[in-house]
Parts: sequence; structure tokens; C-alpha cells
Amino acid sequence: MQEMSKGSIDHSNCTALVMLNTRMFRSDQSIKEMVKPKAESPWGNHFAFLHVQLPELVASTELNPIEFVRKAQQIIKRKRSSLAVYLTAAFIEIVEKLKGHEVAAQYIPKTMVNASMTVTNMIGPLEKMSLANNPIKGMYFAVAGNPQSLNITIVSYVDKLRVTLGAEKGFIDAQKLKSCIEEAFQMILKSVACEIQQRN
Repeated sequence: MQEMSKGSIDHSNCTALVMLNTRMFRSDQSIKEMVKPKAESPWGNHFAFLHVQLPELVASTELNPIEFVRKAQQIIKRKRSSLAVYLTAAFIEIVEKLKGHEVAAQYIPKTMVNASMTVTNMIGPLEKMSLANNPIKGMYFAVAGNPQSLNITIVSYVDKLRVTLGAEKGFIDAQKLKSCIEEAFQMILKSVACEIQQRN
């Protein structure tokens, strides 16, 4: 982010909209079980979202990118356990019951407009899968039609993590963003390696 804003005078805050799955998930269930009237994990989308202000990358955190990651993680953990997440989810559910799916669906884009970017993740299969006897080497998912200029989706598949970036064409320099993300991952990797060496 620091690299992207070098030529910019605007120091406005960057806010990420983090999508949270609020489904009560204890084990795999069939659709038949999920559509039952009093199912433990009812069928349908169950989610909430929270706005997270990204911490600034200053000189001290630039030297240790792990601190930047930890600070972002602390902010998300604090906000995730706040009452706002549950109230948002309850509000959407009440609107859906009283006014229907369409009215509830209109509320979501209005909330999304107030964020600079969206971040969401999905837990993928723990075992290798195949489709028509063809092994699946990897998978990813992307969200389309969002009002944000940047969308980040993360999915795991057999102990591998895949990060997908969706950037608005003509607004974000995709190649520069890609190189910045790769550089950030390398910085974090080196920093973690140094931290592990210091512990041992």
C-alpha cells in the first residue's frame, strides 16, 4: 500500500469490508437435514460483515511486516467479537423476514459502497477431489459485480491457500498490484523465517 501511495497526496483511510460466515457449523450435513424446520445449521446464506480500517504501514512496521499483520489481526479479532457483528446479522435476518429477500438484498450493496475493498474467505476440502475422474489440482473463487475497486478472496484446498485478487480495470494497475502483493508475501516470509531462527 505504501508503494501504491508514493505518488499520491491523498492520505485518506483505507477500509476493508470483511465478510464473516455466521452459519453454525459442527459437521457436514445433507441438504435434506438443513431444510428441516429446526435444523442446527439451516439452509441458506448466513453471514455478517464488518468494516475494518487497515493499519498504516509506517517505517517501524516496514522493517517488521509481521507487526503489520498482527495489528490487522488484532483489529479483526476485536471487531469480530463485538456486538456489531451479531446485530448486523440479526438486522439482515429481521429485514428478510419482514420485508422479503429483495429488500434485504438491497441493503448489502449500500453497505459495500462504503468500503475501499472486500475480503472474504472459504474453507475448502481437506482431501483431494476429482471431477469426472479428473483430479482437481487447485481451486479458487471470485466475487463478481461488487462496487469496490479491489476484491480479495481466499480459499484453502488440501493444506494449500489460494489468494485471488479482482481489480477494477483501468483504475488499478494490475501488474503493479501483483508485484506489490508478491513483494509483501516475500517480506512476511523472510520476517517469519528470521523470527523462527531467533526462537531456536
